[in-house]
Amino acid sequence: MLSMEDNIFVIILTGEFIIGMLGNVYIGLVNWIDWIKKKKISSVDYILTSLAISRICLLCILILNGIIIVCYPDFHENDKLQAVINIFWTLTNYLSTWFATCLNVFYLLKIANFSHPLFLWLKRRIDRVIHWVLLGCLAISSLISLILATAPNYDFEFQKIINHKRNCTEMSHVSKSQYFSLLTLFNLLAIVPCAVSLISFFFLIVSLRRHIKQMKVSVTGCGDPSTEAHVGAMKTMTSFLFLLFVYYGASLLATFHYLMKESKLAVMLGEIIAILYPSGHSLILIIRNNKLRQASIRVLRFGRTNAGITP
Repeated sequence: MLSMEDNIFVIILTGEFIIGMLGNVYIGLVNWIDWIKKKKISSVDYILTSLAISRICLLCILILNGIIIVCYPDFHENDKLQAVINIFWTLTNYLSTWFATCLNVFYLLKIANFSHPLFLWLKRRIDRVIHWVLLGCLAISSLISLILATAPNYDFEFQKIINHKRNCTEMSHVSKSQYFSLLTLFNLLAIVPCAVSLISFFFLIVSLRRHIKQMKVSVTGCGDPSTEAHVGAMKTMTSFLFLLFVYYGASLLATFHYLMKESKLAVMLGEIIAILYPSGHSLILIIRNNKLRQASIRVLRFGRTNAGITP
């Protein structure tokens, strides 16, 4: 029988999961319908759809792991099961992070204004190569997951963690270095897409500052479309970076929970915080994207009409 804190954990996690699934399924469905109607799909819609699919898979892995922790703790201590979950988590996590990074770089190339030849070259070709870039992200993520699955020392490192959990009385005699497993090493590689997003954010700030200086003599001031596009993209990037850092902080909390006295509580807290990233960022994307926002307004109006509610 579940305790009160377990029930609260399941309720919160399920609520976040439902919100995240609705948001990501909505993004994919709207773009898919638009693709069918127009017989083509824009680059930004292609990125958003790929990101939504990866987030759906990531949410499924997170909710599965959370439910196993609370409802089936014996299964959670099965090293083979955890190895499989960690491999699929690594795949979906990398895909989600890289696709979101591609979206940030796409915003930079489409909105920012620089005269550097390399930037202009990328700006002209981004629409033609974006499909290959996303396939490259899929290939890199799959390769990392494959290495993690076939690495000979992975099960060894993970088994040491399991054995340590079962022998908590030896906490002070166990070196913390044994927790630095291959999984942790691969997770540190996520610094690369994070760095790319930070660089994109920095260049957007530089571009905005230059644009504002040019617009000082203009009657329109700072309310022109280019300024609004800069600010909108920066808001989206800021929310992504904030949620991403919180997400990885929560993931580290869950990974190293064996070092804490309340290990189960640490895992539960980490899971609750971590799932905010794929759920919350997708809702922000819907709000910031004009097509998705207008489609959601039409859905709400249609629902009100069918329910007989007048605005």
